[in-house]
Parts: sequence; C-alpha cells; structure tokens
Amino acid sequence: MDLGLKGKTAIITGGSGGIGQGMVLAFARSGINVVSASRDVKSGEKLAAKAQELGYEGRVLAVGTDVTDRASVDAMVNLCHEVFGPVDILVNNAGGASRPTEFVNLSDESRSFEIRLNIDGVVNCTLAVADDMLSRKSGSIVNISSNSSLLGEAAAQLVHYGSVKGFVNSFTKTLAWEWASKGVRVNNICPGWIVPETEDDIGEGSFWRKFGFDIMGKPDEMQKALKDGTLFNMSGLPTPRLGRPEDIANCAMFLSSECAGYITGQMLSVSGGAYMP
Repeated sequence: MDLGLKGKTAIITGGSGGIGQGMVLAFARSGINVVSASRDVKSGEKLAAKAQELGYEGRVLAVGTDVTDRASVDAMVNLCHEVFGPVDILVNNAGGASRPTEFVNLSDESRSFEIRLNIDGVVNCTLAVADDMLSRKSGSIVNISSNSSLLGEAAAQLVHYGSVKGFVNSFTKTLAWEWASKGVRVNNICPGWIVPETEDDIGEGSFWRKFGFDIMGKPDEMQKALKDGTLFNMSGLPTPRLGRPEDIANCAMFLSSECAGYITGQMLSVSGGAYMP
C-alpha cells in the first residue's frame, strides 16, 4: 500500500536504538528523507551507508543530537532545513530507563535522567519543529511511549519510567487537541517488548546493552525461550511471536501519512495484544 510519503522529510530521534534503527531504515525504504538524531553518530552513519547500499530512495542523514539540550535540538533541525528542507514528520522515539530497581531504591540521578530524556526530550523536539508545521498547517508527530505506562506488570521495577511515559501519553492527547485545528496531528505508540533482529542492530547506548540482554537474553535466546514458553513477560502473549522494530515502523508510517488524516490524539499499543483496553 502506497502511503504517499515519498519525498517527505522526517526526524527520528533515538535513531541508533533498536526501534530507532528499524524506523530509520523502513522510512528510507519508503522514500522518506530521514534525519537520524542520536548521540550515537557512528551508528547513524552506518545506517545512512546501509540505506544507500540497499538502494533506498530516501536519504539518511545522521546528526549528533542530545534531545535533553534544546540548543542541540535546534542545531539538528537547522541542519535538517539546510539538507532536506522543512520537517513534515517528527517521531519522538528517544527515551529510556535507568537500570531496573525497586522504587524505594530509585536514585535522584536515575530519576533526573528519566525525566530529562523522556519528558524534556519530547518537549524540546516538538517545540523545535513547531514553526515548520504550524506555519504550513501541515505535519504529523508520532510519540513513542511504552506499555510500561499502561500496565503495572509491564513496569516491574520500572515504576518511575512507566510514570514519565505516562506524561507522553497525556502530552500527546492534550497537544493533539490544541493543534488539530492548526493542521497538525499528534499520535502515540506504546510498544511492548520490541526485540532487535540481531544483537548488532542497536547502538552502544541502547538499554539492551545496558541491561536488556542480561535480563531477557540475546535475540536468538529470546526466540527459543518464547517457543519453549519460558520467556519473561512474553510467553503468554495472545500473538505468539516476538515484536520487531518494523512493527513499530509500520505503525509510525501509517500515523504519519494521509491515510491517517482523520486520526489524532490516539494511542496504539503495539504489543501483540499484551494490552487490550
């Protein structure tokens, strides 16, 4: 199905993470020019080279970006303007948790980290593209939240992380209402466990490298555990397969397109049915 996105310009933050890499490549394959905004420029440059080698119509531009720093975000958007022009699509994908811990043991440092990355980062990037979208009365913002904000068990030892992602859910709905009449749509995806195809499909800063692989195992080990019915938090999924980055990418592209032109302020859990409201 042609979503009509060829030639559009998208910024995808956290482009070096597992979900981020999947989205960057899927968007480029669809002919979208993509800024992969991440502190991990090396991984972004590898993605750009891979997209070119595969002959994707969309170009990938890796830009070193700290989404918690508004000046860094503004510089990234300015470079996007120079190379691709105004921003049509923003995917606020950058986010993450500190190491899992009981809430009473949460450090001030971890709490501040999660607030700055998951709340301030989303706000900074949204404000930075506001003029592009509002001045043209056109644009789509897709925020990436988490099933941890929807299910208590999905936030096991990640209470604060689930809570800051709850801000993203509310932010999406309230901004969507304010900007709907201005031609800008804002929607939200809450992923469940989304597993990279291989352990190489993530950047150095990914939570998988910090603690994910230690807790869940490598992707091939997770696939085996799912088949055996022993995979933590996932063996009881209604949809009996692992979620992959492309599952999030497909949803994000749909929400970014005019096929979703009458959809705003909505939240979709992409999690194999782990969350059913």
